Amino acid sequence: MSKEFLPFTRPSIDEQTIAGVAEVLRSGWITSGPQVREFEAQLSAYFGGRPVRALSSATGALEIGLALAQVGAGDEVVTTPLSWVATANVIVRAGARPVFVDVDPQTRNIDLSLLEAAITPATRMLLPVDLAGLPVDRTRLYAIARRHGLRVLEDAAQSMGASWQGERIGAGGDLVSVSFHANKNLTTGEGGCLVLNDEQEARRCELWRLQGVERFADGSLDATLPGGKHNLTDIAARIGLGQLAHLEEFTARRRALARRYFERFDRTLGCELPVADFVNSNWHMFQIVLPERVERGAFIRAMHDGGVGVGVHYPAIHLLTLYRQLGFKPGEFPVAERIGDGIATLPLFPAMRDEDVDRVCELAARCVRSLPAREPAAPAGSASAGRGRRA
Repeated sequence: MSKEFLPFTRPSIDEQTIAGVAEVLRSGWITSGPQVREFEAQLSAYFGGRPVRALSSATGALEIGLALAQVGAGDEVVTTPLSWVATANVIVRAGARPVFVDVDPQTRNIDLSLLEAAITPATRMLLPVDLAGLPVDRTRLYAIARRHGLRVLEDAAQSMGASWQGERIGAGGDLVSVSFHANKNLTTGEGGCLVLNDEQEARRCELWRLQGVERFADGSLDATLPGGKHNLTDIAARIGLGQLAHLEEFTARRRALARRYFERFDRTLGCELPVADFVNSNWHMFQIVLPERVERGAFIRAMHDGGVGVGVHYPAIHLLTLYRQLGFKPGEFPVAERIGDGIATLPLFPAMRDEDVDRVCELAARCVRSLPAREPAAPAGSASAGRGRRA
């Protein structure tokens, strides 16, 4: 290849943060300690003073959120089929049943016009996802939750730095889970956090975070609940502190790159572009949906051969083997299935140059036009209205 390979994402970590990590390593305290406490304090300030507890993953944050809401056997949790599989897996692991609701074809988030039809007497919680950092309409979401007396666990894994009607995601609402995975807008390498409602709930989160253990001044301890092992290290927290200082800068650059995608992407290709939201979205990802005639695997290979990485975020959850075994079938959520079959994540990260966007757009146009039409797929099953279905 004549040009350097362009991945679909790459973290931006400055030298000051790298030096700070070295200081932590030399300090002798590398697990949860003063850096974690400082990271939590700064996150709390960022989220308007709400209690925050740092965790080793956003998956752990979702698990703890469900536990805090006492979701368990016999309960139902309403969520989207278009997300990373962890969103549904944590519901199954809690002993509850996921109830999927199809997605809106424009936002690709859970279709709020279909949500109430999926609520039953067994529904305990709503678990929306901000796909690619575009927030779900929090006004409508919480109006529905209040009408039905339901708790909300926001899967805001991808929406750190996003907002809704001028308020940062995480600064309001109920329980909010955020990811700091390597490909997120703010990374700790691996990690996440849970934004909570009060200090009592935060204390319960601490117990769920570390095996339910409470230690006392005399050296004794007790365990009052079956907690897991979800604590963040000081090494990771120091990375997060360095990242948090640049978050607004990162978000502004992502928005500028997304604007350039809209300016340069060839609209005659038949690809579906995301919603052009430059107020609320943090532009965690720039995702297109390929025309039905284009086989995604062939597109990814052609882009890779041209020096550009492409991701897939995500195939529809209910079509995965585990969820078919739970009783879900093709055709139940047709919008999510169509998007999940053709969605492709193009490169977008703060260190990209404007000309990188131009290069991606030019290569994508060549690939889409040159690839042979794929064979038509076999019928997936009867279409449905896309309303909720229980496992």
